[in-house]
Amino acid sequence: MRFPLHVLLISLALSLTACGKDKEDPNRLVASGHVEATDVRISTEVGGRLEEFAIREGDVVRAGQVLARIETTDAELSIAQARAERDQAEAELRLRLAGARPEEIDQARAEVERAKAELDGAQKDLDRMQGLLDRGSGTTKSRDDAHTRRDMAAAGLDARREGLARLQAGSRPQEIDAARARVATVDARIAQLQQKVGDATVGSPLTGVVTEKLAQPGELLQPGSPLCVITDLANAWVTVYVPGPDLARLRLGQPAQVATDDGQTRSGKITFIASQAEFTPKNVQTRDERVKLVYEIKIGLDNRDGLFKPGMPAEARLDLAAPQTERRAGQ
Repeated sequence: MRFPLHVLLISLALSLTACGKDKEDPNRLVASGHVEATDVRISTEVGGRLEEFAIREGDVVRAGQVLARIETTDAELSIAQARAERDQAEAELRLRLAGARPEEIDQARAEVERAKAELDGAQKDLDRMQGLLDRGSGTTKSRDDAHTRRDMAAAGLDARREGLARLQAGSRPQEIDAARARVATVDARIAQLQQKVGDATVGSPLTGVVTEKLAQPGELLQPGSPLCVITDLANAWVTVYVPGPDLARLRLGQPAQVATDDGQTRSGKITFIASQAEFTPKNVQTRDERVKLVYEIKIGLDNRDGLFKPGMPAEARLDLAAPQTERRAGQ
């Protein structure tokens, strides 16, 4: 009797997702599942034009290998400008720390002496005008004009003395701190720009296979734009689901045998056992199977040869520990 094609397909799907005991050994669990692996989406931290991106889908890349480079012309020009600003800020700081030159102090002293002489001359003019006014041969206006000149000369002397004192004292601590802060601010901007240039070179964070290429050279990218997907095939795993009664007979780290559809077998071990039950996943074809409660199990694989691929169906064979009742009977 021939069966319709859709009946055969349903039977095949059920055989891939079924979980049961080995007919030859009731203490061995046979479970079918699919291979999974960690996918890492590589993105660019900085924006700009994608200058180099020579990898192709299927290429094997190593951890630290350069994958792509973003154009950095604008950032490098900004670094050159910032370095010029730093030179200016550092020169101002050195000037603040050095204080006035001896020649400037000597010149300020000479100006103080000249202001003293001007004040002496203005005072003598005032005294003479006052004497003339007292004898009746001078005018009040002449005396007042001389008085004004004397006051202006006194004010000029005070200003030159203050200027000399400032030169001798040097810069205030607050001015020096402000100059240092300007240098530090420019240094921080230079470091930020240099980091941006460094981030323009994108390296692989892991060893794996390029499974998807999401950008092409010449594209103008925004920060965070995805470049490619790298899959860690060396550390793949198989996800299967086991019924609750068998869960107590499985242990983390327990060895397992995982076989492909063509009969190739690799060793693995249990790396994850779910703590909560769930209904059988929806990819099981019949309602009777979907309503069962099962526990997710992950079996880690040493897949350095790349035999297992994500999405590949595989069959796991697990040896179950003897039930507690059987062990008591044997004691």
